[in-house]
Amino acid sequence: MFTTSKKFLDETYSLMVGWRRDFHQYAESGWLEFRTASLVAARLEEWGYKVLAGKEVIDEDSRMGVPPHRYLNEHEKRALAQGADPNWLPVFSGGFTGVVGVLDSERPGPTIALRFDMDALDIQESHSEDHVPVKEGFVSVNPVMMHACGHDAHTAIGLGLARILSFNKQDLIGKVKLIFQPAEEGVRGAKSMVEAGVLDDVDIFFASHVGTGIPLGEVVSGENGFLATTKIDVTFTGKAAHAGGNPEEGKNALLASASAVLNLHSIPRHSSGQSRINVGVLQAGNGRNIIPSTSHMKLETRGQTTAIDEYMVRRVIKILQSSATMYDVDLDINVVGEAKTSDCSEVLKKYIEKILLKIAEVKNIRNGSPSAAGSEDATYMMERVKENGGVASYMIFGTTLAAGHHNEKFDIEESVMRIAVLSLSQLILDINQFTDEKLQQHNERGKSYDKS
Repeated sequence: MFTTSKKFLDETYSLMVGWRRDFHQYAESGWLEFRTASLVAARLEEWGYKVLAGKEVIDEDSRMGVPPHRYLNEHEKRALAQGADPNWLPVFSGGFTGVVGVLDSERPGPTIALRFDMDALDIQESHSEDHVPVKEGFVSVNPVMMHACGHDAHTAIGLGLARILSFNKQDLIGKVKLIFQPAEEGVRGAKSMVEAGVLDDVDIFFASHVGTGIPLGEVVSGENGFLATTKIDVTFTGKAAHAGGNPEEGKNALLASASAVLNLHSIPRHSSGQSRINVGVLQAGNGRNIIPSTSHMKLETRGQTTAIDEYMVRRVIKILQSSATMYDVDLDINVVGEAKTSDCSEVLKKYIEKILLKIAEVKNIRNGSPSAAGSEDATYMMERVKENGGVASYMIFGTTLAAGHHNEKFDIEESVMRIAVLSLSQLILDINQFTDEKLQQHNERGKSYDKS
């Protein structure tokens, strides 16, 4: 176990609770995590990590769903007013809000990476008196931004882990990379970090999440249920005209989008597995006597496999193009989010299950959980690691929830953070026990390393 004292671990947990509540109070949604990222970078630097941030870890061309520059600038200024670290804040200008902390033991061993997402959701948090963040004074002060999925806890867990590892560096082998990712909501951020090369040297990868319906004290060693998904914004542009005087001169963008919606929801389901489509937003028109010149649509597809999702997207594009042609309007299609499917490495799941037996707070270990048919862009990172010969798993740390994920009354039982940080720390500090023969086929591009 740890060479540090129980007092140190209790102190770290107390700090994590404070960090989590601070991040919750100053919630920042995707690509706007200026304050959060600056404080993460500052603490990692303080604890002796090599810190890579901003454009070092975010590929600009691979970002998806980035807000306009004016909006980014407004929120960067807000972050400074709300206590962002002024030394680190400029690194994240333009919404390049990714951080990676590297701790090198300078001893032979694998490169281990862990992903922690930082972004909040665009939800107005409840101000009901029975809501714990209201009672305890850490409800979000930022309008229509709330940590309603537990990413505030994830960031705090990542910092707690960073602190523990820095004080146990003498017990490490290889290298540890702590990846603090922006814009997981809407599956927008992971791909840009992958394309920046952040995962290219990684041998062993862990991602994790709190909650998801798993009880407090239970841990899922590897979740395989995530659906591949594509998020698409669509604009039809036609021509306005007087609906009574000269309707023939108009080009009706509303009818183009309405035709598209009906046909999109008629795409045949796929025989190889689950497939999904949903048009969640449709906005068009300015008045009852005007031929609508513009229409805006937000939709998503999902598939049990990446191939099924790609099938859905191909049909979507064809329908959108045909609808635009039918009504003689222009069409703009913008992919604003994307995630793959990725199965966890069985050899790594077995290692997780073995090590977590040492954690007294872990009452039960599950091999998997019923899929909620959701999606997660950490799968991009998992796939890159596996493509390069590494192993990866997505863990879930159960906790009691005040309300479901993405609900305005969402809140967690904070003791899950202690369970998570103890588990992840032990997995890293005991990595020399990971001696399964399969690992030897998965380590650094086929090269063996000394674990002694």
